[in-house]
Amino acid sequence: MRTMSKKKQPTPIEKQYDEMTKKASPNSRKFINTLKAFVVGGLICTLGEVLHYLFEKTALSEDEVKALVPITLIVLTAIFTGLGLFGKLARHAGAGTFVPITGFANSIVSPAMEFQSEGRVLGTGAKMFTIAGPVIAYGCGAAVIYGFIYYFFIL
Repeated sequence: MRTMSKKKQPTPIEKQYDEMTKKASPNSRKFINTLKAFVVGGLICTLGEVLHYLFEKTALSEDEVKALVPITLIVLTAIFTGLGLFGKLARHAGAGTFVPITGFANSIVSPAMEFQSEGRVLGTGAKMFTIAGPVIAYGCGAAVIYGFIYYFFIL
């Protein structure tokens, strides 16, 4: 039979460490950080809507417009990541830059740039998908499972 154990009391050194970390750690400004994330994420989404509107005004079909908007956002994110601008924006905006399409593009370009000194295959090629690889793998796996469920149970 298991007995209930009392919570271990912190040692004086652990108490001292906790006090030091509380003094050294800056207080987070949750409201300001949330506001920045909301505004920047909204601006990225607004840019997507503006692109959609502009592409619609050309002679492109709706399917072409739907393809061009994410492609444009991905290319812009990759360029801004390469120039070091996206990282600066992310430091200030936090989660607002993780709007799925731009965050995903950044998660591929950043490791590719960081490990390019290790060569094209073992550096850029191998490390490019360290963050995005599991997302791609699980996304494809989930799509296959969903497809089977849809095919066998809904159709």
